[in-house]
Amino acid sequence: MMETRVNADNATPALPRHAARDLTKGGNIAEIELDGQVYTLRITKAGKLILTK
Repeated sequence: MMETRVNADNATPALPRHAARDLTKGGNIAEIELDGQVYTLRITKAGKLILTK
């Protein structure tokens, strides 16, 4: 789920935030495409994120 936040200091939009578990649909891996290139997002057992091409 994408969440839109606003910076309270100057009412400008903050960076978009995406929950990693939502991207992986509760699993540990997802593919992300950018300009025709496919990247793999992995959540490790230690709860870290790894993004590889």
